Amino acid sequence: MQKTFGYKFTNAIIYTVLAIVGLVTLLPFLYVVIVSFTDPTEYLSKSLIIIPEKWSISSYKYILSTEMFLRSLGVSAFLAIVGSAISIIVTSALSYALSRKRFFGKKFFLLAILMTMLFNPGMIPNFLLVESLGLIDTIWSLILPAITSAWYVFLMKNFYQELPDELEEAAKIDGSNDIGVFLRIMLPISLPAIAAFGLFFAVGFWNTYFNGVLYINSEELRPMQVVLQMMLISASTNVADPSVAAMLQSEQILPPETIKMAAVVVASLPIIMVYPFLQKYFVKGMLVGSVKG
Repeated sequence: MQKTFGYKFTNAIIYTVLAIVGLVTLLPFLYVVIVSFTDPTEYLSKSLIIIPEKWSISSYKYILSTEMFLRSLGVSAFLAIVGSAISIIVTSALSYALSRKRFFGKKFFLLAILMTMLFNPGMIPNFLLVESLGLIDTIWSLILPAITSAWYVFLMKNFYQELPDELEEAAKIDGSNDIGVFLRIMLPISLPAIAAFGLFFAVGFWNTYFNGVLYINSEELRPMQVVLQMMLISASTNVADPSVAAMLQSEQILPPETIKMAAVVVASLPIIMVYPFLQKYFVKGMLVGSVKG
């Protein structure tokens, strides 16, 4: 079919608007990257840098040699890997159990999970619960309160319900029990869904901030996002944590802003590198458990 002038003109406008929106969205991150690679002496001598004349990786060398930042990077990596693995196991197992018709107490558990979506107890009850469990200032205080999501449980439950019952019946005839059916049949089939939710959980644990501020007191257990926030405050005000202030001011030749930008790039890089490989699972995850006509 031959495209009319109006059709081409409309498409040109749409693509132009999308290109402008994409450019505006990308510019702040590009500026952060440019400043992080700018030579410190050039940054101090100019008020605005678009394309630096001298490039430098001194800020990256510094933050990657700083014990505090490397320790926080390790804490966030532990949260993303271990926390995501535990969350996937709990969410998939709970979802599969709730999807079975003969599960005793199914309606009660579904109602209890639904209540957590409708009524959030708030910050103080959550803090009192974590404190009563003895988890304050432990790594598990960053994992257990965020171990699963009611929304993800309902999505995966619907996904398991869409699978044909003949799969389970055939496995039962071959002698498998419920655990065997789940491990040998259901988990391999649901790998795309598990990969999608694993990405969601990994991003959530990697970006852990509020729980780190609320439950963590020790400097050794601070996640990376908390350290970055403290660096931002230290770079823009005179009031900051002494350890962060010492980190930013120990090298007088390096401006705090370049160190801050380099830290932001290092914090964002792992998710940016992983996301393209899991993008197709991310798209599938948006449709997992959806109603099909």
